[in-house]
Amino acid sequence: MDYIWTPWRYAYVTSAGKSPGCLFCDLPKGGDDAASRIVYRAKHCFVVLNAFPYTPGHVMIAPYAHLDELQKLAVDAAHEMMNLSQLMEKVLRQVYSPGGINLGMNIGKAAGAGVAGHIHMHVLPRWMADANFMSVVGETRILSESLDVTYKKIKEALFSNS
Repeated sequence: MDYIWTPWRYAYVTSAGKSPGCLFCDLPKGGDDAASRIVYRAKHCFVVLNAFPYTPGHVMIAPYAHLDELQKLAVDAAHEMMNLSQLMEKVLRQVYSPGGINLGMNIGKAAGAGVAGHIHMHVLPRWMADANFMSVVGETRILSESLDVTYKKIKEALFSNS
């Protein structure tokens, strides 16, 4: 049997579901966007790297408002979320040249939301065959770059697009 050492996953495994607060409410209050992995702040929403990405470049767009349903999101914030989704699609295409982009929300625990109480949009680049033996059978993700590298690439691309 082969082993792949992924010590950064330990933080996720040991803390999943144990935080008393809300991840998406707490992150913007941290004061250090690089440490929080927030790559962009807008008026109603912010863009943050997924700490446990499906693929390199996996970001999430969350409103500052703590809402558990999309229908509760104010129209201006909903428009901004879609505008940021379009911007992130553009940035991810520039940075990673993917074959496609996944865009979506899991609203509620039954729908697969990891943070069920705070809506957020996932935007991630995809390539043909990125769901291979390791991810499907081995239930293991292999990422080609660290979150620090991803953060730097996306921040630079956002700066050049503004």
